[in-house]
Amino acid sequence: MSGADAVPMNDAVPTARALDFDGCVNFRDLGGYPTRDGRRTRWRRLFRADGLNKLTDADQAQLIELGVATVIDLRTADEAEHRGRFPVDRVPVRYVDLPLTDVLPATEELPEWSQASYVASRYADMVAQGAPALSGAFEVLGSSGSLPAVFHCSAGKDRTGVLSALILAFLGVPDETIVEDYALSAAAMGDLLDRLKAEYPDSVDQVERYAPAILQVLPETMEEFLASLRARYGSYDALAGSLGVTGSVEQLRDHVLGDA
Repeated sequence: MSGADAVPMNDAVPTARALDFDGCVNFRDLGGYPTRDGRRTRWRRLFRADGLNKLTDADQAQLIELGVATVIDLRTADEAEHRGRFPVDRVPVRYVDLPLTDVLPATEELPEWSQASYVASRYADMVAQGAPALSGAFEVLGSSGSLPAVFHCSAGKDRTGVLSALILAFLGVPDETIVEDYALSAAAMGDLLDRLKAEYPDSVDQVERYAPAILQVLPETMEEFLASLRARYGSYDALAGSLGVTGSVEQLRDHVLGDA
């Protein structure tokens, strides 16, 4: 089993990384990943997800049972406004709106989202242009009482994938494991596309135009993205310093890392 799929089967930890929700399709636990210094990320501390605006009563009850304390929304202001936000009235959490990009990809860009190098370059742009949002996310996650936390966008693979990659990299998880975690989103993207078609029955053609951007989850994308970060910043510690989150990362390590 790969590092991304290997989940210990005992009473102390979950038996599946992906959690089953009716209202979203790509909700995963970032626990159980080994770090280069011999530790491991703790289960039920950090979650990544797609849109959380259509959660059912059962979904909300599950989040309450998980003890989720913080939700970070990486979507654009327009997405949050038109598609809806997390139901803080039903699941009381600290809800933090931190758009990682201002706009969604333009229609003419969509075919290029099937190319790993193009998507990797867009991820690098998110780090450069979305630095305030990323810094804010680490400040929130490193603060006392913020965990368990879930961060999400609409699909749970691009903006969420960028923040997830940085979190795992700063925690000391090896690149190959970060790539494997990223690739796990592929299994959910077909379901996500079907849900979008059902949600917008009068705009199926328009939804189909986004298919290349939704369906493609290539390991090479994350490999190239991580390589570009190392080339530009020299190390992940240097990137954390550039974002001004070194202290927050240290606090997050204290909260999230445990013995292997």
